[in-house]
Amino acid sequence: MTLRVVFMGTPEFAVPSLSEILANGHEVVRVYTQPPRKSGRGQKLTKSPVHQFAEIMGIPIVTPEKFRRSSVIDGLEELDADVACVVAYGQILTSRALTAPKYGCLNLHASLLPRWRGAAPIQRAIMAGDAQTGVQIMQMAKGLDTGDILLSETVDIEDTDTAATLSTRLSHFGAEMWARALGAVEREALRPTPQTGEPTYAHKIDKSEARIDWTRPAKALDCHIRGLSPFPGAWCEIDGMRVKIHLAKAADGSGEAGTVIDESGIVACGKDALKLLTVQPAGKPKMDIADYLMGKPLTVGERLT
Repeated sequence: MTLRVVFMGTPEFAVPSLSEILANGHEVVRVYTQPPRKSGRGQKLTKSPVHQFAEIMGIPIVTPEKFRRSSVIDGLEELDADVACVVAYGQILTSRALTAPKYGCLNLHASLLPRWRGAAPIQRAIMAGDAQTGVQIMQMAKGLDTGDILLSETVDIEDTDTAATLSTRLSHFGAEMWARALGAVEREALRPTPQTGEPTYAHKIDKSEARIDWTRPAKALDCHIRGLSPFPGAWCEIDGMRVKIHLAKAADGSGEAGTVIDESGIVACGKDALKLLTVQPAGKPKMDIADYLMGKPLTVGERLT
C-alpha cells in the first residue's frame, strides 16, 4: 500500500527523512517548509534545504509564513493525506492541522523524550554533558513535544561530537526509522507509548550564551563549546579580538581563570584547563590552533576574556 504523505520540514537535518520516505515508494503529495530567508553577507533570499531538495524531486511546495491561518489548513485538509511526517519544520501546528491527515501527524524528534523537549535538543544534550541521546518518532499532540512515542533509537554522544556531527548522525538514524513507522501506519499497527519521567526543555540558543566563561570547569566548557559548534559558535576575546572556539578539550593545569598557561594554547579554567584545538578569528575561516599561533602567538600569563 502506498501512503499519501505530507512532509513538513526545513533544515538539512530533515532532508534524509524526505529522501527515505520517497525511496520507500510513498507518494509525497506536498511539502511544507519555511519561506526563503535572507542569509549570507549579501543577504540573498535563500530557499531552505528541504525546499531545494523537494524542487529537485518535483514535489509541490508551499511556504506559509504562518501555518495557523485557516486558508493554509484548508489546503492541508483538501489533500486527503493519510499521514503527515514532520521533521524540524519550525512552525506550531494547531489541533485542526494535527487531525487533518487520516492518521494524524508524526514527528521525528532528536532526543529521548521527555528529556529535551523544544527547539534545540541536540545542542542542549551536548552542552549538558549527556552521555546518550536519541531519535524518536511520536504521534503529535497539542503541546510542546508531549505526544506518545511510536519508535525510539538510542545514540551515544562521543567526546568529540559537535552539534554539527551529532546532528548529521541523528538525521540518518531518524531517516531510517520512517520505513518502520509508515509500515506500521499501513498495517494500522501503531503502538503509542506515553512519555514517562520528568521533562527538561531545550530552549532556543541565545547568542548571549556564546561568550566563554573561563571560571567554569574545563570539562563543562568543552561540552559548552562543542554544543555551540558551528553555530552560533562559543567565543572569547584574545587581545581585544573576538575569536570563536569550535573545538577544545580538557587538559591538566591550573591558574587564574582565562589565563594562558602554555603557549600551545592551554588556558586555565575554574577547574583544570582547556586546550584549544580549532579556532576562528573574526572574518576568517576555521583553523587549527597551530596555524592560528603562527600568526598570533599566545604568551604565558596572557588573559583571554
